[in-house]
Amino acid sequence: GFKNSFAFNSGRSSMIAILDAMKIGEGDEVIVQGYTCNAAINPIIYVEAKPVFADIDDNLNISPREIEKKITSKTKAVVIQHTFGYPADIDEIKSICKKHNLYLIEDCAHALGAKYKGEFCGSFGDASFFSFGRDKVISSVYGGMVVVNNDSLTEGVSKFSDNLRYPGAFWVLQQLLHPVLMNAIVLPFYNYKWGRGWLALFLNMNILSKAVTAQENHGQLPDYFPLKMPNALAIIALHQLKKLDRFNAHRKEIARFYPKLLKKEHDIQIVFKKNENKDPIFLKYPVLSSNSNSLLRKMRDSGIYLNDGWRDSVVVPPKTNLRSVCYTHGDCPKAEEVAKRIICLPTHINISRNDVDRIIKAL
Repeated sequence: GFKNSFAFNSGRSSMIAILDAMKIGEGDEVIVQGYTCNAAINPIIYVEAKPVFADIDDNLNISPREIEKKITSKTKAVVIQHTFGYPADIDEIKSICKKHNLYLIEDCAHALGAKYKGEFCGSFGDASFFSFGRDKVISSVYGGMVVVNNDSLTEGVSKFSDNLRYPGAFWVLQQLLHPVLMNAIVLPFYNYKWGRGWLALFLNMNILSKAVTAQENHGQLPDYFPLKMPNALAIIALHQLKKLDRFNAHRKEIARFYPKLLKKEHDIQIVFKKNENKDPIFLKYPVLSSNSNSLLRKMRDSGIYLNDGWRDSVVVPPKTNLRSVCYTHGDCPKAEEVAKRIICLPTHINISRNDVDRIIKAL
């Protein structure tokens, strides 16, 4: 239903296109949230702007109150990330952006199909971007999309897209091999050491591409960003898009079971609360525990792997060099605390009700 949309080879490329159209660059500041991925930060650094971190609210999204504290004369835009598919407080943040004449960018990498007040996430910002990465709502291994709601930005995004090249054949082949090798060799044996060993081998031999490279952990983007979306991956994304409603219905159903089964656990805190204005899709189902490290170790010993990388650092993956992405310890104390305590329970299409029971029993 969006009137202007542009495909790219990733969410990173998509965000760069938006920043370029907004003429954001050296000396400018962009407010982002703590508890995020370096993939959402590095595009800001790529255009030579500075990411400024604001703390999160109880729903793991950027806090409107904290945004106000971080605005300066150099601020040009605010990015709202609908964390794990739970919509942020959009109306309040839009009001702040309007008051200070700032662009609003929606990071919908986790939120394809989520709604706020009956409207799709992605329809509120001046521009929004989606990701079709391997751990997203739908996956073409790599891929992304920009939607433009502010007509003044359409020409800029269009020109930026027109000037990009397509990825090389080897890079495309790497992505096409990913679902083949994962489904045939890695996932069937993942609970055994050889499944994880095969995955490490494929990544180290460059047969498969890494979701996040070592460069990105140090604030730099590989040379395959930004690029256009190749047709081979577009075909996969379109095929996946047909399954979107089924995928999201499954996530919501799985998410419905977790709080019922966990409500008696005194050390497990449910994060997402029901809100009549928000229709989340639950890309993951986060809970908090003061014993999260111990729990994850014991779960791993039981053959249940829940450490998905969204923990242990206010900017994930945990290997991210925080100084390289302009984060200073103490900038976002709540996000730092969440990163220590969070456990993300799975909701994806391969998780069954029996899997949920097994996870809860183990917890």
